[in-house]
Amino acid sequence: MPESIGPLLRQRWQRLSALPFGRWLFSRMVGFFAPYSGSIGANVVSLQLGHGVVTLQERRKVSNHLHSVHAIALVNLAEMVTGLTLLNSLPDETRAILSAIQMFYHKKARGLLTASCHCVIPLDNHEQILEISADIKDEHGDVVATAVASWLIGPEKSAADMISPQ
Repeated sequence: MPESIGPLLRQRWQRLSALPFGRWLFSRMVGFFAPYSGSIGANVVSLQLGHGVVTLQERRKVSNHLHSVHAIALVNLAEMVTGLTLLNSLPDETRAILSAIQMFYHKKARGLLTASCHCVIPLDNHEQILEISADIKDEHGDVVATAVASWLIGPEKSAADMISPQ
């Protein structure tokens, strides 16, 4: 049977976040297991039940021709903060996948960006869609973008469910 992501994520965060460079290492681990998310080089700052914070420093790799952070890098950041927050808050034996995301851009994103998210902690693992919002703010505290991510959660599949007749 697959191991639940929620308990594993909480365990790794609790172990690493207290160590020197532990948050950086945890952020790189997330990027290893989710390579596209890792491509922006964001850093997990805080991960608690129902709340998460991830930062992204503006640099050439994530910039556009307007000398600001690219719109899709902001989507990636929003997916990362909503996903980590939700996955960290899931009950055991629950899985999740992003089913939709909307982004609203308010101003050019420059400098150090901070994405924060609060989510309702699901009480069980019955199949449902959870809408989770995230705000991305610049160093001045101005909201540069807002996301609404729809995450489909449900029970993990057992080994028997994963075997399909051919």
